[in-house]
Amino acid sequence: MKDQNINILIVIQARRGSSRLPDKVLLPLKEKPLLLRMYERVEAAKVKKQIVIATTTEKEDDVIADLCRENKINFFRGHPLDLLDRHYKAALEYKADVVVKIPSDCPLICPDVIDNVLDYYIENKSKFDFVSNLHPATHPDGNDVEVIPVEILKAAWEEAKQDFEREHTTPFIWDHPERFRIGNVEWETGLDFSKSHRFTIDHKEDYDFIKRIYEELYDENKVFTLCDIMMLLDRKPEIRKLNEKYAGQYWYDGVGGRLKTVGR
Repeated sequence: MKDQNINILIVIQARRGSSRLPDKVLLPLKEKPLLLRMYERVEAAKVKKQIVIATTTEKEDDVIADLCRENKINFFRGHPLDLLDRHYKAALEYKADVVVKIPSDCPLICPDVIDNVLDYYIENKSKFDFVSNLHPATHPDGNDVEVIPVEILKAAWEEAKQDFEREHTTPFIWDHPERFRIGNVEWETGLDFSKSHRFTIDHKEDYDFIKRIYEELYDENKVFTLCDIMMLLDRKPEIRKLNEKYAGQYWYDGVGGRLKTVGR
């Protein structure tokens, strides 16, 4: 990790409501809730940072707030659907210079990927207004990292009007490349597994896949890497088949950046 003198806030957005798989952030992985296991992985990134779980003000999310208190994890409560508002106000609360957006449905996110994207941002912060590994995406789905300087986040918060822009936090930025300088980090392997490999959770089959990965790798190395997962899938291709039918269901098209949906 490169030297830095900026206050980086990693925001893990989390709520209990999910139309496809309710309470997915609380499903057990190695005797702890999925959200805590994901927090372990984000915390393992070498970058100097603060981490906050950004949940909602809804009564049902009191459980998430309580879980954070019990485990001495920072949390912030904000708008249930306006994630742009939730991220911006969390940034103000924690006096962030830069916000890193990571969804809570990415429990296999690799700490090395987080560091690689932030390294690139820090090395090139005078060149870009927004850096991610999603435009175009090449990493296996579920390794989403978006880096937004707070002044750019503020501009989006003030100006974004469409529901889509508010709900997904960053579309106002990456949908205006004529205004904002967009940087992207591709997977260093030179491969594109963004549509063929699915490491995120939206369905019961996704949970079965993620649970199996933890059962295979966690005891040997609590912070197993993306490389470890890929080698496991090479050895045991039957694991990948657990949720293979959903691979490529959601992705960013890399042109206008529109979120695509397949098979819904």
